[in-house]
Amino acid sequence: MTASVQPAGADAQAAQPPEAVLAGLDDEQREAAATLTGPLCILAGAGTGKTRAITHRIAYGVRSGVYDPHRLLAVTFTARAAAEMRSRLNSLGAPGVQARTFHAAALRQLQYFWPMAIGGTMPEILDHKVRLLSEAARRLHITTDRAALRDLASEIEWAKVSTLTPDSYLEVAAGRAEPGGVDHRTFAKLYQSYEDVKLDKHLIDFEDVLLLMVGILEDDERVAAQVRQQYRHFVVDEYQDVSPLQHRLLDLWLGGRDELCVVGDAAQTIYSFTGATPSYLLEFTRRHPEAKVVKLVRDYRSTPEVVQLANGLLTDRTREQASLQARSRDTGETVPAWPDPLRLVSQREHGPNPQITLHDDDDSEAAWIADQIAGLQRSGVSLSEVAVLYRTNGQSQAIEQALAKVGVSYQLRGSERFFSRREVREAIAALRTSSLVAESEESVPKTVRDILSAHGWRREAPESTGAVRERWESMAALVSLADQLDAEREDFTMRRFLAELEERSAAQHAPTVEGVTLASLHSAKGLEWDAVFLAGLSEGLMPITFAKEQREIDEERRLLYVGITRARKYLSLSSARSRHSGGRGRRSPSRFLRPLRRELGLEEPTRKIAPSSGRANPNSRVRKSTATCSSCGEVLTTGTEVKRRRCADCPARYDEELFERLRQWRAEQAQSLEVPAFVVFTDATLEVIAERRPTTRDELLEVPGVGERKLEKHGEALRAVLEGRG
Repeated sequence: MTASVQPAGADAQAAQPPEAVLAGLDDEQREAAATLTGPLCILAGAGTGKTRAITHRIAYGVRSGVYDPHRLLAVTFTARAAAEMRSRLNSLGAPGVQARTFHAAALRQLQYFWPMAIGGTMPEILDHKVRLLSEAARRLHITTDRAALRDLASEIEWAKVSTLTPDSYLEVAAGRAEPGGVDHRTFAKLYQSYEDVKLDKHLIDFEDVLLLMVGILEDDERVAAQVRQQYRHFVVDEYQDVSPLQHRLLDLWLGGRDELCVVGDAAQTIYSFTGATPSYLLEFTRRHPEAKVVKLVRDYRSTPEVVQLANGLLTDRTREQASLQARSRDTGETVPAWPDPLRLVSQREHGPNPQITLHDDDDSEAAWIADQIAGLQRSGVSLSEVAVLYRTNGQSQAIEQALAKVGVSYQLRGSERFFSRREVREAIAALRTSSLVAESEESVPKTVRDILSAHGWRREAPESTGAVRERWESMAALVSLADQLDAEREDFTMRRFLAELEERSAAQHAPTVEGVTLASLHSAKGLEWDAVFLAGLSEGLMPITFAKEQREIDEERRLLYVGITRARKYLSLSSARSRHSGGRGRRSPSRFLRPLRRELGLEEPTRKIAPSSGRANPNSRVRKSTATCSSCGEVLTTGTEVKRRRCADCPARYDEELFERLRQWRAEQAQSLEVPAFVVFTDATLEVIAERRPTTRDELLEVPGVGERKLEKHGEALRAVLEGRG
């Protein structure tokens, strides 16, 4: 292990009175930091300094003697956030505080208590579920592809963090989409089979770490007493993202005590698909009636112009709530609660107005973004302070190509963990084993460059995208880190550099590279940049196509809110009329842009409606209704589009796995009848079937392309496929 280095100024910090820690905090932050006992709920908006407030609270408690640093556990949701918290606490003169993720804290406890509570050898932890799921599916004679297995793995993770077993899953699954193309009953059997395979191979998965620790604490009073003796005070950051399983573990850690501080913002709940729920944050005062609540609304991150837009997006939904409730009285639908959001107040000077732009296609949108970024770079904005954010990772390709074309470097975020990448592991191994590591006379940056030049690093970034580009990014990040640390630390050597890499690898604290960050909106949570470009804000992408219920649309709104609040100064929101260059304008800008245009005083963009392909009959007394796209609302003009109920450029709404099974069935049916496949059913008809999943004769007859004769010939076989029997 490497010796910890006391940060500069720590001794001087420790010599000051405890109250000195509170200096420099605003009134609300100070109120939160000075409240050391009893349940405390800090409602902290984006950019309001929540990490500053809770680290100063912990440091104040430690230095005033209220907290024993070794008996306080601070829980965060990412290893990066935990590392940052530990670093800040060290600099505030409060070393020794445990700052960990839920999983890291639970794993540490599980490893310690396993011999006492269970005995024997603790199982290895499974990195990925897909391989075991594939074996579980084979045991049940279920055919799946890799994409379906990923969906099934996600559903198992959701079930586990929601504390659902294979038996109890069916009780709550009725309102959920069928995962991986299998019905809920089949999934429950597959879930149980997966658990059996895992047990046979003496393995546990990521969620089992929490489940096992919960079981031990519930069943073994000795262990529970020891844990509660060890930890007397708890701080939980990002409390709006707590899952039922995590909250159950937290309750067991507390053991009925109320020395708990939680920090969160319901408007930033964007991980519901993983089991996260803001209900614990919203109901905190109901669970703890004596709790103190402090609201942080002073935004130190963003300009007034950015903050105004963020506030407007949430306020628009608040205005909708009354009309939604009135409509629900007629329809009987349940309207999800929309709590009053925190209204942020910017503390920064005014900046440029955010931009909202509409482009012809994805390529022209990407080219415009690249030109804007190149202009920011020329004006002195560092590329590491620029981000392009999007809803799905598939949207990055056009942006990558556009940036490469204008010579702007970039880095992709949110895929594989940095220190898990093969090229990074190879590079670190080369740095460690190279003879140059022995006290070289060369500087650390030059030594690193010399070694990594044999592993893909060049001074200039490659123009290509994909694996070559990603490898170069990894090497460039290591070179950049060497430059940074060499400039910051005296007597910096290769041995110290390798020790730093080892510590960062353990904490998954990835270095940054001088380049534009490309990331999905979900992976951008917790980060910030001077300039943010939100790309692809069209219906079908924002909100995403499968967000149909109000609660799902609300989450999409919150996701956009998170994107907006990542920007400090420059903010751009853009969309494109079509996917491909030269394509017809079919997409509509996101519905969420309308209130933002009103905030900025912009007019709604005019939509180009394609003319009718045929002439109207002047003698006709009945006017046909206009068919429109179910995703973007544009007029449909071809028979295939009308049948599919969507534009050619809009994303598909159907179940892709079911569609492939239907196509395979159609091919077999066509072969047996010795007719072309389209004679059985066209692709457009199969898409509608895969989307609607009709189960009765009447529902099948409502599908365009399914008539009485075809139903008589293919109906029974078709229903077998839809019910999973074929």
